Amino acid sequence: MTKKHTYRTLVLLLLVLATLFLGACKPSGEPRFRDVEQLKPENRITHMEMIRQYGALRVVTEYNSISYFLYRGQPLGFQYEMLQKLANHMNLPLEVSVSNDLERNFSDLREGSVDMIAMNLTVTSRRKQDVAFTEPFLQTRQVLVQRKPAEWDKMNQKQREAALIRNQLDLAGKVVYVQAGSVYEARLRTLSNEIGGGIDIREVNLESERLIQRVALGEIDYMVCDENVGLVNTTYFPQLDVGTAISFPQHVAWAVHPRSDSLLKVIDQWITSYRKTDNYAILYHKYFNNRHSYRNIHSEYYTLGSGKISPFDAVIRKESERIGWDWRLLASVVYQESRFNPDAVSWAGAFGLMQLMPITAKSYGITVDSSPEEQIRAGASFIKWLDERFEDVIVDPDERIKFILASYNIGLGHIQDARRLAERYESDPNIWSGSVDKWLLKKSEPEYYSDQVVRHGFARGIETYNFVKDIMDRYEHYKNIVNNDVIARW
Repeated sequence: MTKKHTYRTLVLLLLVLATLFLGACKPSGEPRFRDVEQLKPENRITHMEMIRQYGALRVVTEYNSISYFLYRGQPLGFQYEMLQKLANHMNLPLEVSVSNDLERNFSDLREGSVDMIAMNLTVTSRRKQDVAFTEPFLQTRQVLVQRKPAEWDKMNQKQREAALIRNQLDLAGKVVYVQAGSVYEARLRTLSNEIGGGIDIREVNLESERLIQRVALGEIDYMVCDENVGLVNTTYFPQLDVGTAISFPQHVAWAVHPRSDSLLKVIDQWITSYRKTDNYAILYHKYFNNRHSYRNIHSEYYTLGSGKISPFDAVIRKESERIGWDWRLLASVVYQESRFNPDAVSWAGAFGLMQLMPITAKSYGITVDSSPEEQIRAGASFIKWLDERFEDVIVDPDERIKFILASYNIGLGHIQDARRLAERYESDPNIWSGSVDKWLLKKSEPEYYSDQVVRHGFARGIETYNFVKDIMDRYEHYKNIVNNDVIARW
């Protein structure tokens, strides 16, 4: 073998090894740090480089009425909105998973299954041994949640105070509930020792807001949570008192892997800058000071509390079962089309919950006067018809959904044009993201809408591109919070 041939072989081998290395660092649900740490130091890459290669920032957050929830079908929350702004700053998509199991979340972070825990995490010295905290974005303290006395609204301040625990010494002999894995247990344990013992501490696998409701309903007498969470909940449960502190003020921050120096630096710089902006002040006011808005979200369409996405869940479930779809996906379509408004009419004449065009609507026997149930049934039938057009061609059901959604929005003809363009230019005509969606976008350019394989001319594909993306993104949020078979309850 010649030296030249040996050199080429070595280069090819190195390229293959590099490709395998990059593949190992681009996670697909598998931990990352474990793979990278097996490499020699000079071959390792930073956490930020791994995130860039993966193509998204993966975070786990909690579902409650502050951090992350659905209201009238739209994802909201203080943590969620901050995370969206951070991801935009990083120019990365945001992948949100939801878990109120703190121990599991810390385990996932250690393993590298998520990049960050974005919750109302109190910064403690014990936690600092396991994770790296970002710059704090809030301050809070731990408080006792208790019920005010019966007919408290008829009492004066002195009478109410006399019926409440204000001295921590009076907690001796009391049963106090806390969320399992939280810092509240450690603080209560310390407080119990400080007062000579006697506090009966019960750790349960329920997040703080569900425990707060149990206090409000009289199912338990006491629990401990962060003051900002407690204060917000007193708007919905005015019978509660959160005026007894059991800790000093503490910082609240997000957590990253202790070896995520590159990610931590980016987040810290952003938080430091963002906290000085009017946008942050508005966001803080929206979730912590604007009690009227908080009362509004605790309506029947506050999904965390009610399990509902819309007023039309029953018919959406029924029609989804008929066409073989997840009802949360169809709900996302209805939200995208009409924001659950059965009287919606577009500039182009599309109407109703499903925004069918008059010609299509007529073929399914509905008019602007049709009931919401008839509108949803017609839209579902149209979806089923589109599904039948693709089922023998696009066998992957997840991919087929995207083609159906795109066709629902812009018309089957334009999507078939985009598939033909993909095939002509050696892309996969049966893959939406990165293939057919790209060629649909090109249908607004003369070079492509005049191509001989195109039969339906010009198309403004960006709207359909965003339509599919928005529905699928919202569907992920719905899956995070709403069970498919059993409606979530308190």
